[in-house]
Formats: sequence, C-alpha cells, structure tokens
Amino acid sequence: MGETIRFGISIDDGLLERFDRLVTEKGYVNRSEAIRDLIRDALVEQTWADGNEETVGTVTLVYDHHVHDLADRLTAIQHDHHDRIISTLHVHLDHHNCLEVLIVRGKASQIKAIADSLIGVKGVKHGKLVMTTTGRELG
Repeated sequence: MGETIRFGISIDDGLLERFDRLVTEKGYVNRSEAIRDLIRDALVEQTWADGNEETVGTVTLVYDHHVHDLADRLTAIQHDHHDRIISTLHVHLDHHNCLEVLIVRGKASQIKAIADSLIGVKGVKHGKLVMTTTGRELG
C-alpha cells in the first residue's frame, strides 16, 4: 500500500448532506473510507469493462428443477467451462425451486459469456452476474 495523500474536493451542500447520510447508513467510519470505496468500485467496473484482466465473480441462478432437462443443460454448460468455474453451491429452496451460485474466475469477457449462456437457458427463472476483483490491482 502506498503513501496516504490528502486532497480536497468542492461539492454542493445538498449533495454533501445526502452523501453524509449515506456514509452513516452504510456504517463508514468517515467520508474518506466511503470515497475510497467509491473509487475502488469505479476501478473494478473499469477492469470489467476492459474485458482482458483477470477477475472473479458470482453467477446466481434460480430455476425449477422439474423443468425437463434443465439441470442437465446447466450442468453441461458448467462442465464446458470447468476451467473457469471455481466452485458451485446448490440449495433446494422448496419442492420445485433451486438456487445455484457459481464462483467464476477469468477474463471479464469470458466470465460474462459464461454467465450469459447459463442465464439464457430456457427455464431459468432468474439469473444475475455479480462482478468483483481479485484485489491485486487495488493495492
């Protein structure tokens, strides 16, 4: 981690009041930590937008396991990408619905393609890709 540098910003008083409420609601110790998180979040998003950096994320799926061949199709896609899927968690939500969470790692473009192929399978009720970082580029 590098040297800490102080800097000032100019901001509208109404915007600052809203930001201070956000800082309090989120439990930040101070504005600085909240601003650092906002900067990190923007940097992570930029890494994903570039598409070529090593990143990690989760793919969350909710589906009815009674749909014909759905579980088999999802499993086949996962096996096709076994080198990018680090781990999976499967939970039975009720008699029909399952929740599956996959941890994925690779270039952002690869992870997006895997997520799209899983979420797009007919019978998946809901799917979401959550992108994050390996943390290396954030110091």
